[in-house]
Amino acid sequence: MQVLTCIMAGVAEDADRVFKALADATRRTMLDRLHERNGQTLGELSDQLGMARQSATQHLGVLESANLITTVWRGRTKLHYLNPVPIHDIRQRWIAKFERRRLSALSAIKQRAEGHDMTSTKPTFVYVTYIESTPEKVWHALTDADLTAAYWGHSNISDWQSGSRWEHVRTDGSGVADVVGTVIEAVPGKRLVLTFDAPATVSAEQPSAGPAIDPSVVTFEITPHHEIVRLTVTHEKLADQDAYGAVSLGWPAVCANLKSLLETGHTLPQPPWEMS
Repeated sequence: MQVLTCIMAGVAEDADRVFKALADATRRTMLDRLHERNGQTLGELSDQLGMARQSATQHLGVLESANLITTVWRGRTKLHYLNPVPIHDIRQRWIAKFERRRLSALSAIKQRAEGHDMTSTKPTFVYVTYIESTPEKVWHALTDADLTAAYWGHSNISDWQSGSRWEHVRTDGSGVADVVGTVIEAVPGKRLVLTFDAPATVSAEQPSAGPAIDPSVVTFEITPHHEIVRLTVTHEKLADQDAYGAVSLGWPAVCANLKSLLETGHTLPQPPWEMS
């Protein structure tokens, strides 16, 4: 009972931080700007809002504390990405279950009336989690076929060399790969970059009549963080907002199961992606 009380207190505290962050108009505007164009620098965000960088930094700190945004370094450039998971949780708890159909219809009408073009740029999803483990163990969990089968429901199979093929294979013995791709970069214990694509369904003798679609790209950044590990998953070049919505639910579920396995020795009692 005490453990459950602590967990519920933690959940309530997380929700309080989210609502506090969203209560400020400037911070909501920052989230709007990131929704329009994800992956912006501090300078870009502060210039758009006409505020000093110090003020912008303080607002971004509140948003990051609430897990509404996350940051990724690209060389010496720090990019800020919208994290939709807390907002999705609020929607599921406070909105969707009451008026889902009517509000969805109104939202669709509003988007058409405003002429929003959500397909002009390919969206990027970024998710960060912290795991009580080592970089070596996290890397092993990402690349070992048996471990990925345990927490992901599929075996990730490859020799994990740059340029090699990798496959996301079902564990039912069929040998069917639901995702395939190429290893772009592999630095053990630090960084893994993969193309992420559906397997070809048309033979070379019967080529597709439609244009080729570039695969999306997934990057795993493994960073020591004091006594734990920060794992950042970045999924870029997503086809559209539907794909973005799917991965925004999928990656947190996979990472939760991975975190549980590494920290406790077993996965969650029920796969998170099977929960409604």
